[in-house]
Amino acid sequence: MQTIDALAHQLSSYLEPAQINLVRRAYLYAEQAHDGQKRRSGDPYITHPLAVAVILSGMHMDHQSLMAAMLHDVIEDTGIAKVALGDQFGDTVADLVDGVSKLTQIEFESQAEKQAENFQKMTLAMSRDIRVILVKLADRLHNMRTLGVMPPEKKRRIARETLEIYAPIAHRLGMNDMRIEFENRGFSAMHPLRAKRLKAALQSARGNRKELVDQINQSLQLRLEAEHINALVIGREKHLYSIYTKMRSKKKSFKEIMDVYAFRIIVDSVDTCYRTLGAIHNLYKPIISEFKDYIAIPKTNGYQSLHTVLVGMHGVPIEVQIRTKEMDEMANSGIAAHWLYKANDNPNASHLRARQWVQGLLEMQQRAGDSLEFIENVKIDLFPDEVYVFTPKGRIVELPSGATAVDFAYAVHTDVGNACVACRINDRLAPLSQTLQSGQKVTIITASSAQPNPSWLNFVTSGKARSAIRHFLKHQRHHESIDLGRRLLTRSLADRGIDLQNLDKDERKALLKECGVNSLESLFEDVGLGKRLPHAVANLVQSENNKANSQSPLMIESSDGMMISFARCCRPIPGDPILGHISAGKGLVVHHDTCRNIAELRENPEKISIVNWSPDVKGEFPVDIRVEVESGRGIIANLATRITEQNANIEQIQVHERDAHNSVINLTIDVSGRVHLANIIKRLKSLRSVIRISRHRN
Repeated sequence: MQTIDALAHQLSSYLEPAQINLVRRAYLYAEQAHDGQKRRSGDPYITHPLAVAVILSGMHMDHQSLMAAMLHDVIEDTGIAKVALGDQFGDTVADLVDGVSKLTQIEFESQAEKQAENFQKMTLAMSRDIRVILVKLADRLHNMRTLGVMPPEKKRRIARETLEIYAPIAHRLGMNDMRIEFENRGFSAMHPLRAKRLKAALQSARGNRKELVDQINQSLQLRLEAEHINALVIGREKHLYSIYTKMRSKKKSFKEIMDVYAFRIIVDSVDTCYRTLGAIHNLYKPIISEFKDYIAIPKTNGYQSLHTVLVGMHGVPIEVQIRTKEMDEMANSGIAAHWLYKANDNPNASHLRARQWVQGLLEMQQRAGDSLEFIENVKIDLFPDEVYVFTPKGRIVELPSGATAVDFAYAVHTDVGNACVACRINDRLAPLSQTLQSGQKVTIITASSAQPNPSWLNFVTSGKARSAIRHFLKHQRHHESIDLGRRLLTRSLADRGIDLQNLDKDERKALLKECGVNSLESLFEDVGLGKRLPHAVANLVQSENNKANSQSPLMIESSDGMMISFARCCRPIPGDPILGHISAGKGLVVHHDTCRNIAELRENPEKISIVNWSPDVKGEFPVDIRVEVESGRGIIANLATRITEQNANIEQIQVHERDAHNSVINLTIDVSGRVHLANIIKRLKSLRSVIRISRHRN
C-alpha cells in the first residue's frame, strides 16, 4: 500500500522541500478529517486521496494540485467548510478543493437534466482553474481502478459515465494514456463478457502475428540504419475498446481489424521525422490518401505526429506514426505535459488550446436555452474527428468532421456566422451546406442585414454553431412574440374603447397581478405565444358587459414573421379572405376563411382574430396547384419554364400517372399574391397538353 513517505520521496525529484511539507500537512489534515471512515473495500478512506495524489505526482503536477488531491473529499464528506480550508492552506487550494467537490455529483443517478446541470458546474470550475479537471480525472481514474467492489448496477453506471464524459475530456486535453485506461476499464465494467472474449481473441492473434511483426520491425530498423537515422521502432497494439468501437462503427470483423499492423517510430528532431518518412516510403509503397501531417497542423488537443499507411510484404497494410520524444510525451500526457516539462511559467501550446476550448464551452453555456441543450452541444465537441481549413489570411481553423461553411463562419466569430449569406471554397462560390475537406481555403461573404436561417440547424455539426443559431432564433422569437402580443392586446383593448398607453399605474399593476406576471413585456410575450387570449386579458381590464362589438383587423405585412405563420392546410395568399387564431406556442396562425380546419373555432369567437392583408404586403407565399395534363415528353420542363418566366419558384413537384394517357401534377409554388397566381395559371393554360388547372386547398 502507498504511504505518504513514499510519495514524499517521489516528489523530491521535482518539488522544493517546503512544498513537499505543505503536501504532507494536507495529508495529515485529511487523515484526521476522514478518521473512522472506510471505503467499500474496507481500506481506510485516506488511501483514496493519497492514491489520487500519487497519480498526479506521475504527471509532475504542482504542490497546490497535490494538496487539493489530498483534501478533495473533505468539504463533501466531513462537513469542514471551504473557509476553514482557506485559513489553513490558502485560497487557491480551497478554490481547487471546492471546484472538485462540486464535480462529485456528476452522476446519472437521477435524470439526464441533473447530470447536464452538473456538467455545467464542471465547465465553470474548469474555466477558473484547469487544474480542477486534472484532479477530478485522477480521482475518477483511481475509482475506476477500484471498481471491482461495487455492486453491478453502480459499476455499470460509473463505467457509462466514464466512457461518455471523462474519457472524451481526457482525449480533448490530449491525455492519451489516461483516455485508454478509462476506455478499457469502462468497457470491461460495462460489457464484461464482450471484453473477456475480445481479450482472449487478442491474445490468440498476438501469437500468430508475432513473427510478421518482428519481420516488419527488423526491415524498418535496417532501412533507417542504412540512412544513418537513429530511431526507436515500436510495434503498436490497438487497445480493447478501440477494437470494439471499430468493429461496431465500421461493421468490420475482428480479423479485418487485426490484419492492420501498426508501428511507432520515435526520433530526435522534427527534421528527422520528415527524413524518416522519405526512408520508409522508399522501403514500402505508401497509400497517398492515408498520409496526414499533424506536425505542420497539430490536432486541437496539441497532438503532433506524421501518419502514413504502407503496403508491406504479402500486401499487408502497415500504419506508421513518426514523432519526436517530446511529441510522444505530449501525445500520451497532453495538457499534463505542461507541468511535466515546465521550465518556466509560460503556458505551452497544449495549455493554451485547453483554455481556448474551455472558453468556448463557457460561450456555449451562456447561449444554451437549458442544460440538456448545452450537454448535447458539448458532446458534439468532445468527439471531434477534425478537418483543418484555412481563412483567406492563412490562419488554420479546426472543425469537427462533416463541418460546413456555416460552422467555419461561427468558428471565426459569432457575428460572422450571424451575418453569413454565401461562401467561396478555394475561391469558387459554393453552397453554405457543402461539407468542408482539410486543406481548403474558405471565404465567408456577409451582409449587415442578414440573419441566421433556421434550416442551417439541419446541416451544421459544431456545438458552437448550433448553440449560436438557436440562441439567435430564440432571441428573435422572444422579440417577435412581444411585438405580436402588443399588437393583439392593443387591438382588443381598442375594441373596448381603451387605450393601452392611457392605463394608469394602479390599473397596470392590478392587471399584472391578475395575470401572475412581473412586467408588461412578459404579458405581451404570453399573448404573442398563444399562452393567453388577448380577448381574455382585455376582459380583465374592462368587464364583459361594456365590451364593444367592432373589431379592427390586424394587418399582415410580410411572410417571414416567426410568430405569424400560414396554415399549410389551406395555404392563404395575399388577396384571399383570411381569419387568424391563436395557437399555444406558435403565435398567430392564419387560415383561408373557408378552411374546414377552423370550422369548430368559429363557435368560439374569442379564439378567432380578424386579420387583413396590408395594402403593401411583401414576401413569397407557398400555394398548391393541381394540373391535369396529357402525358408526353418534356411536359414537366414546359411547366417549369412557364412558371419561372413569371418570376415564381417551384418548391415541390409530384407526378401521379392516372392512366396511359393522362397524369396529375401537384405543384407547390411561391407567389406574391392572387394576381401573381392568376397570371401563372393563365400562362399554364395556354399549353396545349394542359387539360385542367385548379388551386388545391382544404
